[in-house]
Amino acid sequence: MPIFNLSSFSKRLKDKEWGMGEFKVHRVRFFNYVPSGIRCVAYNNQSNRLAVSRTDGTVEIYNLSANYFQEKFFPGHESRATEALCWAEGQRLFSAGLNGEILEYDLQALNIKYALDAFGGPIWSMAASPSGSQLVVGCEDGSVKLFEVTPEKIQFARNFDRQKSRILSLSWHPAGTHIAAGSIDYISVFDVKSGSIIRKMVLDRQHLGVTKSRCIVWGVAFLSDGTVISVDSVGKVQLWDSATGTLVKSHLIANADVQSIAVADQEDSFVVGTAEGTVFHFQLVSVTSSSSEKQWVRTKPFQHHTHDVRTVAHSPTALISGGTDTHLVIRPLMEKVEVKNYDAALRKITFPHRRLISCSKRRQLLLFQFAHHLELWRLGSTLATGKNGDTLPLSKNADHLLHLKTKGPENIICSCVSQCGSWIAYSTASRFFLYRLKYEHDNISLQRVSKMPAFLQSAVHILFSEDSRKLFVASNQGSLHILHLLEGSFKHLHTFQPQSGTVEAMCLLAVSPDGNWLAASGTSAGVHVYDLNHLKLHCTVPAYNFPVTALAIAPNTNNLVIAHSDQQVFEFSIPDKQYTDWSRAVQKQGFHQLWLQRDTPITHISFHPKRPMHILLHDAYMFCIIDKALPLPNDKTVLYNPLPPKNESDVFLRRTAHAFKISKIYKPLLFMDLLDERTLVAVERPLDDIIAQLPPPIKKKKFGT
Repeated sequence: MPIFNLSSFSKRLKDKEWGMGEFKVHRVRFFNYVPSGIRCVAYNNQSNRLAVSRTDGTVEIYNLSANYFQEKFFPGHESRATEALCWAEGQRLFSAGLNGEILEYDLQALNIKYALDAFGGPIWSMAASPSGSQLVVGCEDGSVKLFEVTPEKIQFARNFDRQKSRILSLSWHPAGTHIAAGSIDYISVFDVKSGSIIRKMVLDRQHLGVTKSRCIVWGVAFLSDGTVISVDSVGKVQLWDSATGTLVKSHLIANADVQSIAVADQEDSFVVGTAEGTVFHFQLVSVTSSSSEKQWVRTKPFQHHTHDVRTVAHSPTALISGGTDTHLVIRPLMEKVEVKNYDAALRKITFPHRRLISCSKRRQLLLFQFAHHLELWRLGSTLATGKNGDTLPLSKNADHLLHLKTKGPENIICSCVSQCGSWIAYSTASRFFLYRLKYEHDNISLQRVSKMPAFLQSAVHILFSEDSRKLFVASNQGSLHILHLLEGSFKHLHTFQPQSGTVEAMCLLAVSPDGNWLAASGTSAGVHVYDLNHLKLHCTVPAYNFPVTALAIAPNTNNLVIAHSDQQVFEFSIPDKQYTDWSRAVQKQGFHQLWLQRDTPITHISFHPKRPMHILLHDAYMFCIIDKALPLPNDKTVLYNPLPPKNESDVFLRRTAHAFKISKIYKPLLFMDLLDERTLVAVERPLDDIIAQLPPPIKKKKFGT
């Protein structure tokens, strides 16, 4: 149930010029969003990017050099249960799954380039050669298939010797001459040139004196010295000599499956994940201080997951893990981190770095986006009054007005409701939908706008104008379409073509309240500003090294405020085509150290209609008002300005006041915006509510029970 909360996150101050005043807050917790579990991760050392696939087929790209920002994503598909993910030929990304297809992703247009059937049934594993020029996949029918990576796509080369059971894991020798394949009860070593088996290692099915019915080899890793490391369903990490096929060392580390393994490039450490939610770190250490002989030692266990750790990765500075509990966990290796900034922080990424909620301020509506449906809610209301911090009872509950289900297997990419509440638009990977809504008392009718033009096949971002008369659509081909909305139909006004022949998709849009300007940002091409009156490119904001996470255009001034993944915030005057004086002053002094160390990106920016000096923004764990009329805090100032004692005078308040007013009351915060000058809406998604909806974890015996 929603709650009305009369709240003021700084004390109500007498001086209105620098007091923040009070807000009535709709505290919404009925967005029943549950992220999909993480199935695979793949780290690219060349670009320092991480690809993550989820159980619904969604694939996300995180830029580890840009504060781990989720800069790109590919929507899921019901028939594409991804089981394997890998990078090849530098920065080309491939996935494979139980539908038997290999996919390659277009990282510029944000769509799938092609799908190729491997003709081996469901694909359980895939690995790229050390050079990146070849791929192998392991199939349900026991076949291992080799593909050549060509400039345009991939081409089948040959089959290796077929095995009796499915191939669940694969790993190349760093020289590219041999491949280790994990199956059920055994590991095979193939010669790449001939495609034949040269060695087979049979696993022991014993677990604590009990013989299991089978031993599943969930992961293998081939090292330069010929060692094969395997992880399996009887809880063991085992080291094998591939030349002789003999077991060198066995570590029993869990009472359940060990499901994943990843090795550092230097081969001096590796990480494994278990079905009990534990991640173990192994390191190669000297037997004695004076000896050159080394052995693998389990050094550190980490328990940052509540459920199965299905996949792990090992970057030069961190251990990365993901699984059923939906969290992507980055655990820094402190001895490898040179600068103790946000790279040295343990972080859990749970929610997408894009908006799943849009708001109709005039009708007090919220549109929630799920994988295969949309929900439209009308906010509740209260007649009660109270003092600062009170929770007020609702006189009218929130209404669930609409449940709009998609047709077909594709996930929804983006959605939006107009400010007037009369239009809803959403898009999948192949279809664009536009609906007209009509309200009669408590009833709502829905009319779909048919016959969408061919150029509106798909969108990566959708935005309505402030007056709800125009719709802006960013396609995955880099173009921006402008539609004029009529009663139950629309008219195509103009299309802005991509700059310089690129096809990079524009992932973020912002339109000025007066309808004169449109700002658009891609993942790397910076921010372009378009003149909507003359339908031409007005200017391009100077390039910056970190991707844009949020942008918005202020009323009256038409200043464009841009937030980047490194927590920098810029203000750019669109009419003057240059940064504002305030923005230049900010860059000269610099932001507070604690502000820059935040590890969640700003996802939304808005403005107060009656206070032009205020910028409102939020990330997942804080809501902030920046008052440009006040001085910036320096590193010696308390950034999160706790409330002073009640007996302090206003002189003290004036002396300690600075531009940042921050509230951490609402979290995790998926959406926050002003409905009017005195009312906020905050949508929270408590992590405990998500965990409660996941399947139960493996029951573990606790000490003393």
